[in-house]
Parts: sequence; structure tokens; C-alpha cells
Amino acid sequence: MGKIKITIEDLFNISSAVIYNPDAFKPVSNVEIDSRRVKKGSLFVAIKGEKYDGHDFILDALKKGANAVIIDSRKLKKFSFLEIPVVAVNNTTRVYGELAKIWRNKISAKVISITGSNGKTTVKEMMASLLSEKYNVVKTAANNNNHIGVPLTILGTDEKCEALVLEQGTNHFNEIEYSANISRPDYALITNIGDTHLEYFKNREGVYKEKSALLDITEMHGGTVFLNMDDPIIRKHSKNYWNKITYGFNGSVNVKGKILDYTNDGRTKIKISYKGKKIETILPVYGESNAKNFLAASAVVLKLGLTGNEIINGTKNIKPVHGRLEVKKFKDAVVIDDTYNSSPASVESAVDLIKKIKTHKRKIIVLGDMLELGKQSEKLHKDLAKLFSSDKNLFVLTTGNMMKHLNKALRKKKVKSIHFHIREALSLYLQYEEIENSVILVKGSRGMKMEEFVNTLEKRFE
Repeated sequence: MGKIKITIEDLFNISSAVIYNPDAFKPVSNVEIDSRRVKKGSLFVAIKGEKYDGHDFILDALKKGANAVIIDSRKLKKFSFLEIPVVAVNNTTRVYGELAKIWRNKISAKVISITGSNGKTTVKEMMASLLSEKYNVVKTAANNNNHIGVPLTILGTDEKCEALVLEQGTNHFNEIEYSANISRPDYALITNIGDTHLEYFKNREGVYKEKSALLDITEMHGGTVFLNMDDPIIRKHSKNYWNKITYGFNGSVNVKGKILDYTNDGRTKIKISYKGKKIETILPVYGESNAKNFLAASAVVLKLGLTGNEIINGTKNIKPVHGRLEVKKFKDAVVIDDTYNSSPASVESAVDLIKKIKTHKRKIIVLGDMLELGKQSEKLHKDLAKLFSSDKNLFVLTTGNMMKHLNKALRKKKVKSIHFHIREALSLYLQYEEIENSVILVKGSRGMKMEEFVNTLEKRFE
């Protein structure tokens, strides 16, 4: 297969495009929105972001070797001096998506898209590790999963790519529909439906309505959808899909998971059954939530033809995603860094993990606010109290305006709990109190910057 390129015919097919100096255009195999990444022969798309406007970097892109640019038509006068091909459009961000859609139609790779309230980044990483045993894989970098990140990942593939693993995120209605119409997946799954971004989606049905667009568009184009039948809302809507593979730990499903046991340090022994195949392995990552993530990844890779041995070998290469149930072992303590984000379901998963680690009796749980929960926020923070019972070896430390409600609920249950109104006080507690020989979980939403407390603990125990 030849090199994938954007041609002049492709540009003429872009909505609202007016092309200046078209005769000078040469097909490009590199489309960039970051002038620092431009190389000779690139097409540079000037996008206006929250912090920067790509139009301010057009001359930098030209110095690096860009031979064509896409600009906002309102900026045309400013760049009338350019002698290279200039494509003027109404909305450069939308056109960047259109270019990615054109590119997606040119690649031969199988496209797998993942969304969900929790676990999508981990499932993406697991799936990429497993698929790498058999295929040349490209995956979403970091969490580039929005209306710009999805096109960025697609445009980062080439003719050698055999499997493209995309993470597709959302926090407003119609974002998934937009990005799914660009990616047009061959395979798609929703990890789960939880209480995330409720200030926009109101409730779990609203979350499902937004995320299910990924499944609808996949099936519309003849793709296969993977349904987590352990999730009550996904199960409720499962009859809406015909080209489906079901998976779960419960009930009658196509791909069945079973947790066999846990190691003393909390890792999961898991068995997966599919069409008579049985695969048993110990996961190198922690927690029941990661067992669920592994089952989701396995369901897809089994459909894509991986053998049991390839899955077992690929499992050895799975690494924890930074800040997501990342277990760090020190001489005097075990620290669980789960600071990337937070929701009621992910707090439950993290607390469940800390209970399973038997290497230290004492458990210290440091919790910051769960954000973007809308009107239900106070109730959902209070409801976390059900995860805890009075235990002389359990201490819960909270910080944030909403976590004070959990602290009050815990005190009523006689669970040892301290609320820190000032972050510095919590930091000093973690530096100087006697917390050796403990398993310490640190968790909160991104805006709470809970990773700062992980850094404090690392400096103490290293």
C-alpha cells in the first residue's frame, strides 16, 4: 500500500473551502496543528484554542517547511502575501475534523473506539498492549479524546497501522456523535455508565444517551459493538443492537470473566472464557475495576483473532496508567495513586482495592472532592459513607468543600475521620504523623490536585 496523502481533490471536497494558489499544491502526508511538529512538506491547520491561536504561528510553520496552510477566511487579508497554497475556510477546527475523516477513509487499519464514565484510558492501554502481540498498533496518546484529540490521533496513523485504538471522551451533549462520525469505528464499546459530568448530563440516562452515539454510529456503518452486561443501563438498552458481542462477570454472555482469587498484595487472578477457550492469568495491575477493564479489552482482542497465548504474553506488558490505581511500594508503606480523576464508582473501586491488600493492616484513605456532579454533589459525597465501617485500623482523611459532608457522615458511623479545611494542614499531617506500615490511598478529581499529596508521601518514604 502506498503512502497515505491528502490531495488537492480532497481539499476541494472540504465544505466552505476556497483555495488560493491551488496549482502549487503537492499531496501531503503530514497534517499538523502544532507548528513545533511541522516538517518539510506539511499541511498546517491554524486552529484557535483556549490559550493560543494557530494563526500566530503560521510563519513559524512556514520556516519549518510547511508547503500549504488552512486558515480562517476572516484572516485572509492578513495572509494575502503568501505565495504557497492557502485554504480559507469558515471554521478551521471543523475542517481539521473533516481532514481526519478523509484520512480515516484512506487507512486500512481496524478502528476500535472506547468511551465510558470510568476506565476508558486503562482499557485503551490494555487493548493496545494485547493487540501489539499480533498487529502494528496506534493508540490515543495521553487522554487526547475530544473533538481535536480524536482527529489528531487519526491523522497520526500511516499505511503501516493495522489497528487504531481510540479513546473518545465527552462532557457535553453531541461531542461523541461528532467524533464518532469522524472515526467511524469498526468496533466500539462503552466501559460503563456512571455519575460523571452530571452538571451537563443530569443523570445516568443522560450519560448513556450521549455515549451510546458511539455504538449507534458503529452499527450504522456495519461495525460490531461490545456490551458490558454487568452495567444495568447498558444491559437495559442491549436489545437496541443486533451486531453485538456481550461480556461480563455475571449471567449468560459471549465473553465471560471470573475472578478466581487475589494475591496478598492485591493483584487479581482472572479467568476468561470465550467459545470454548479458557484463559487464566494474574494481572500486573490492581483492583476489581482493572479486572473489568481487562475483560472489556479481552472481549475485543478475542474478536480480532488473538490466541490465548498472545493474550497471556500481552498481559505481561500491561502497565498501570499514571494516576489510576497506580500502586507504589516502599519499604515502610504502600501508596495507591488514584489522583487522575474521581467519581462515586471509582472511589468504590479504589476502596475495594485497599481492603484487598493484606501486606499492611492499617489503611489510610485520603479523599478530595469529586467534581462536576451538579446538584447531586452533596448527596453523592455523603453516600460514600456506605463504603466504610468502624475499624481501629482504618483512617479517612478528607479535604475540599464537598468532602466535609462525607466527614460528618463518617463521624456518625464512628469511623475515624479528620477533615482538613486547609490543604497545607493535610500535607503536614502526611509528612509528620506516624503513618508508617500502612496502605495509603490518595484520590480526588483532577481539579483537587491530589497528586501533590502523593508527592509528599513519595518524598517521605523514598
